[in-house]
Amino acid sequence: MRVFAISDLHLALAKDKPMDVFGPDWEVYMQNIKTKWQKTVFHEDLVLIPGDLSWATYLDDAEPDFSYIEALPGKKIITKGNHDYWWTTQKKLDKYLEIKNFSTITFLQNRACFYDNVAITGTRGWKSPEDEGFTQHDERIYLREMERLKLSLQSTSGFNGDIITMLHFPPYTSKGNPTGFVEIMQQFNVSICIYGHLHGKQCNNAIEGEQDGIRYYLVSSDYLQFMPLMLGVW
Repeated sequence: MRVFAISDLHLALAKDKPMDVFGPDWEVYMQNIKTKWQKTVFHEDLVLIPGDLSWATYLDDAEPDFSYIEALPGKKIITKGNHDYWWTTQKKLDKYLEIKNFSTITFLQNRACFYDNVAITGTRGWKSPEDEGFTQHDERIYLREMERLKLSLQSTSGFNGDIITMLHFPPYTSKGNPTGFVEIMQQFNVSICIYGHLHGKQCNNAIEGEQDGIRYYLVSSDYLQFMPLMLGVW
């Protein structure tokens, strides 16, 4: 099984949210995603989507975007991004998938998913305490997200394969310093960490490659030119 990653799809099939205001790369982005995905991903593959899937505000409003994802090849695991306002409890999300008969999609929070010799973990993450304007409210979310990551990784206890962690926010600051999420991943021997959230010039400061035993990949869709990135074969 091959494992791919791509984040920040920002689908807007049911909402008037033109993305071309962010530059020419976004002019026909949904068609680009579909075309490149279909050329790259096979039915038996796994695609990880760490956040910002849909611009929808409510879960029911996101149905056209989920239908778009469902129709693409491969199994998909989705974690929450800061713009996924439709996200709700794990129980409600699982029930929604069952009702709509979306069989290739899994929402991941506070747990792990296991496929052959690889475990998939993750959480949204949050902005860094180094960021300008970081408030007490941000600190509460930051600490809560670290606890969510711990819960997800604790689910891999006794697992002997590789562990991939999906984050939406970068695990390193714009100054190149590790956030608290890095220490947690190191404690649980994570092999690969993927993340998104960054776009345009923000990507210039992204940490990629191996750092202290963990391989990091920025997988924002525009950064990847809307081509899912293959992480490996398991």
